[in-house]
Amino acid sequence: MFTSPSQIIFTIFGVNIYFYGVILALAIAVGTLVSDWIGTKYYELQKETIIDLAPYLIIFGIIGARLYYCVMDYSFYLRFPTEIFALRHGGISIHGAILGGLLGLILYAIRHKISVKKLCDVSVIGLSLGQSIGRWGNFFNSEAYGLPTNLPWKLYIAPQYRQIPFQDVEFYHPAFLYESILDFAIFGILLYLTAGRKIKKEGNLALIYLIMYSIARICVEYCRIDSIRYIYGIPVAIIMSVCIILLSIVLLILNNCQKMNKTDDVQE
Repeated sequence: MFTSPSQIIFTIFGVNIYFYGVILALAIAVGTLVSDWIGTKYYELQKETIIDLAPYLIIFGIIGARLYYCVMDYSFYLRFPTEIFALRHGGISIHGAILGGLLGLILYAIRHKISVKKLCDVSVIGLSLGQSIGRWGNFFNSEAYGLPTNLPWKLYIAPQYRQIPFQDVEFYHPAFLYESILDFAIFGILLYLTAGRKIKKEGNLALIYLIMYSIARICVEYCRIDSIRYIYGIPVAIIMSVCIILLSIVLLILNNCQKMNKTDDVQE
């Protein structure tokens, strides 16, 4: 059994410093540095290209993550619109972060005349590692937990953080931990594919990441009980993940068919 010690690390000049923010910053920093190293070593990018790209990813990613979350819980934010800007109260979405970050990446790629596909391939490696680290922020916030359980690795959730139907239940699946482990496994697979030169076509690695992460998210989401929006009883996160899988498979096929067509043209 384990439990979150606190949300707050310390207070300085009356301002609370939260574990969630520190862990998120650490995740971004580590993910950026790893992707920059990968880009230089395996993708022939100039050193610090990903570091220069990072502000675009961070700014657009945060905006996308927050807007997506607010849209998913629009009834609350229509009643309290000022809460949209209250990031310290929590509420971001990885799907929104990916969409926002992609927009920032495209703008950077256009400005610096770098392949969008190549930047995507490099970025998702650090992203998967960053996600693995960042999920621990949920631990300190006592969120992203799953169904009740009595397994040895059960997670204690204080009463004020429990869902209404489970007020009398103390222990839950640590869904955040499951996703953190799966994200780290995805990072390992992406690193193996990159280091082993297993992927020849630009863009394929990013699409493989989207498929793997979406599958992992579906598995974890079935365990979670704190999804904010459902459609016909199905969490929106699962619906979005299924859509991403299908779209990624189609793009993967098209991306590789394009390569085959070019090969045929050369042979003719």
